[in-house]
Amino acid sequence: MATLTLDGRSLTLEQVATCAYDTKTHVQIAEKAKDGIRNAAQLVADFVAEGKIAYGITTGFGAFKDKLIDPADVALLQKNILLSHATGVGNLLDEPATRAMMLIRANTLARGHSGIRLETLELLLELLNRNVLPCIPEKGSLGASGDLAPLAHMSLPLIGEGELLLDGVQMPAPEALAKAGLEPVLLAAKEGLALTNGTTLMTAIGALEVLHALQLYHTANLAAALTLEAQEGTLLAYEEAIHTHRPQPYQVETAAEMRALLAGTEFSRAYNPANVQDAYTLRCVPQVHGAVRNAIAYAQNVVEIELNAVTDNPLLFLHEYPEPRIISGGNFHGEPLALALDFLALALTDLGNISERRTAKLVDNRPDNGPYPAFLAAQGGLNSGFMLLQYTAAALTSENKTLAHPSSLDSIPSSGNVEDHVSMGANAALHARAVMANLDAILAIELMCACQAIDFRLQKTPGLKQGAATAPAYARLRQSVPFYSQDAYYAPALKHLIGEVRAGHFA
Repeated sequence: MATLTLDGRSLTLEQVATCAYDTKTHVQIAEKAKDGIRNAAQLVADFVAEGKIAYGITTGFGAFKDKLIDPADVALLQKNILLSHATGVGNLLDEPATRAMMLIRANTLARGHSGIRLETLELLLELLNRNVLPCIPEKGSLGASGDLAPLAHMSLPLIGEGELLLDGVQMPAPEALAKAGLEPVLLAAKEGLALTNGTTLMTAIGALEVLHALQLYHTANLAAALTLEAQEGTLLAYEEAIHTHRPQPYQVETAAEMRALLAGTEFSRAYNPANVQDAYTLRCVPQVHGAVRNAIAYAQNVVEIELNAVTDNPLLFLHEYPEPRIISGGNFHGEPLALALDFLALALTDLGNISERRTAKLVDNRPDNGPYPAFLAAQGGLNSGFMLLQYTAAALTSENKTLAHPSSLDSIPSSGNVEDHVSMGANAALHARAVMANLDAILAIELMCACQAIDFRLQKTPGLKQGAATAPAYARLRQSVPFYSQDAYYAPALKHLIGEVRAGHFA
């Protein structure tokens, strides 16, 4: 059983993934962080006792920031923010993303700048450790003041409201808490705001999808390598000398990866003065895939910073000033993530574009003496072959072009125009995730078509050897996807292969 210790400063993408997918992971607060948490909570209590004014503690929220709250009602104020802000709609967030949200929120609160009590934070971790998960609708966040609606749904069970998933069964929070042997808490001042104000949904989805994007980049390189073998392409365009004279980030590395994947292949063609270069979709893999890899790196850097950032408001400062202060700011604004995730969706959409075009060339009509028959069908006419696989890839590629419209370009003011510019970062995260789900299938289709074409080549020239990585990749695919000598029901094999791609087995 993995154990993660949170101090608010050292959480990694790999740890987020571990916790998201391994339900036996145990998460705890670092001892060195507990004093800071307690001291911040005490500062909030002191402010309330002294009658000082602080946003969201002794005032209302948003446009009600000028409405002072009676000291007797500060706890009710925090309960009300959870109840009133839990207005999300749509499908429930999947369990890995929900676990990632809970982990990242706990890590943010462990920094000791949010004013939550240790016992409230530890209840959130108890739910996570027992895999008793809040039911969080995906939609409803504007990405500033953070992911308010999703975080309110995440936090409601802490006060015995909302719904939880226990052993995969959705039930009212009081029932689930009782079955789990847990008691809800009564929120103190600032706690409801600390739980709901921040970029946690978009960071959680972003963290998991950045890791997914890295897998897809390597899978796309492998798919391109198999397609090159199928089409008897040339390796000359991947020569190191070409790329060292244009040192764009990851172009050199992508060319090197292509050479490594194809090392020793006998399926490529030697220099031929009558056919000196391939189509762009093969020749420009280092330039295109390398640029996509650079976009992934940018998104990864933004997400990694956000994992250990304090993103709620107001923030408590116990040591930065001569006297402790509570200051209102805007760290909840999701613009850094919105831009990065929009860029990620755009880049991965183009990775799908180039893959679909390679698939189109694999199924397009070929001369009678070509390396494989039209539409990869042994008896074209009687059989349609893989014609419709390219249709599916084209449909998904087209949908991705719509999904890649930048969410960050939009802003609809809210809360009486007090919150007059929002990031729409949650939409950017959801769209990037949808693009990647489509890309899983687009790449699976290219892999399936390339291996079918390779088999036709082997029928013409038996004994050809594949490359260092393309050979085992072909062998893995053939464990579940057969060569089709005639039309068949392809969907089950394709579905299985999409799952293999999603799991990273071709990365």
